[in-house]
Amino acid sequence: MIQAKNIHKYYDQLHVLKGVDLHIKKGEIVSIVGASGAGKTTLLQILGTLDNPSVEKGTSLKINGYDVLDMKDKGLSTFRNLHLGFIFQFHNLLPEFTALENVCIPAFIGKKDKKTTETEAKRLLSYLGLEHRMNHKPGELSGGEQQRVAVARALINKPAVIFADEPSGNLDTASAENLHHLFFKLREEFGQTFVIVTHNQDLANMADRKLVMVDGLISV
Repeated sequence: MIQAKNIHKYYDQLHVLKGVDLHIKKGEIVSIVGASGAGKTTLLQILGTLDNPSVEKGTSLKINGYDVLDMKDKGLSTFRNLHLGFIFQFHNLLPEFTALENVCIPAFIGKKDKKTTETEAKRLLSYLGLEHRMNHKPGELSGGEQQRVAVARALINKPAVIFADEPSGNLDTASAENLHHLFFKLREEFGQTFVIVTHNQDLANMADRKLVMVDGLISV
């Protein structure tokens, strides 16, 4: 599903990623842990095509069979919209739109049919226990509810891979635990691959594999 080879990243003279090699199988849930500054989020952003690796000999990144480093900006944006989903610590919901409208946005960007999209969005929100909150705006939802709306938004285009960066970082203990179990339920239901950067050791230890980053490299 994801094959990354010799991934480097420099920010001026700072060498953040130092030749990361990574292979993640379809349907696998992988957690990435490590101290602040180890390069976890930088790696996640590159794997998710939100950032580019520094140019080095032998660097490659293939996702779901696509060589994403060869794509131009427009093609890469389309690929990202259709094949990848993102869940962040800060849910990034648009405050002026309802839960339903927020979930629909990626599909509308992908020019999918409005009626079909709304039907799928309602199904996802119901699946996530939000059938009575669809017409509420983010400010009217709890933190856990907002994060579940963000999960539905990430799923709306049926992506092959979900990238999550500290997804439970702003949640209370009970909401965080519910979200963690939800990822595994979604994997069983929809077959998605999950790559999760987290400081939460409970979530990290639940994953099929836990990768530890140290000083820009994966040590485990």
